[in-house]
Amino acid sequence: MAVKKKDRPRHLGRGLESLISPITSEEEKKAFEHPVQTSNFPPDKDLAESMREVPLDSVEANPYQPRSRWDEQELAELADSIRANGVIQPIVVRAKDDKFELIAGERRLRGAKLAGLQVIPALVRQASDEQLLELALVENIQRSDLNPIERAKAYYSYMETFSLTQADAAKRLGQSRSVIANYLRLLDLPVEVKEMLTEGRLDMGHARALLSLPTEQLRRKLANRALAGRLSVREVERLVRNHLQGTKKKPGKVIGKPAHIIDLERKLAEQLGTKVAIQARKGGRRGKVVIEFYSLEEFDRITEMMGLTAVERF
Repeated sequence: MAVKKKDRPRHLGRGLESLISPITSEEEKKAFEHPVQTSNFPPDKDLAESMREVPLDSVEANPYQPRSRWDEQELAELADSIRANGVIQPIVVRAKDDKFELIAGERRLRGAKLAGLQVIPALVRQASDEQLLELALVENIQRSDLNPIERAKAYYSYMETFSLTQADAAKRLGQSRSVIANYLRLLDLPVEVKEMLTEGRLDMGHARALLSLPTEQLRRKLANRALAGRLSVREVERLVRNHLQGTKKKPGKVIGKPAHIIDLERKLAEQLGTKVAIQARKGGRRGKVVIEFYSLEEFDRITEMMGLTAVERF
């Protein structure tokens, strides 16, 4: 059944539409006198009036830019391309006093500066602080990958700034709640492990496996082992399962549970990414299943996997 437009959840696309629509501020229209001709097609009057050649030194950075690290080699290559071909896609800015504030296009802005340009083509648009943050997120997330910690911090900043729940943020950004939850969990890692992620020495798969361990000490220890031994994600996941399930037992130790119960515990732990214990009584006719979690984020993740998205925290 088709969803009516009015019933669709609001997400970032609506904010983008508002920035593409014609500007209405006379002050912004008169900010510069030289519109840029961008094609041989008949010019759209509103688009032509909003397009400007903006002096590079008049553009201030987007205060909500989530990216903190820039690949110098990639910027150098972009600068070479700009010298040869110019800036193909304009940046997007909003008027701020007698200057402009960047909305989207920081890589192009940096590349243009490296290329030695004095001006850069720009679309002048009205935008709220909320749109600045949303558009900085979408530009980086969809077009130029943030490292996992930068993305986690960007989601956290977005939620804190606008007092949003994970579900609210997911709806407005057009992403699933589980994606945002998984990134936010990275902020629970020890500082040293977050540095490994930031520098690309470990990836998201390693981090998700490490988060199943109950203490920072264990997470740090296994992260260092993974780095030193160049362990794959699968190898780290196996080591985590071994720890959670207690499979490394002393020789000759008697296992009190039947083999099929141990196998079922193993499968549940593997599925949920945490330790699971089955405690049977009355000859196996009664008992309980204990699922462990080590943070509220871990609790949310497990309940979501079980289809209990509306579970209320204690």
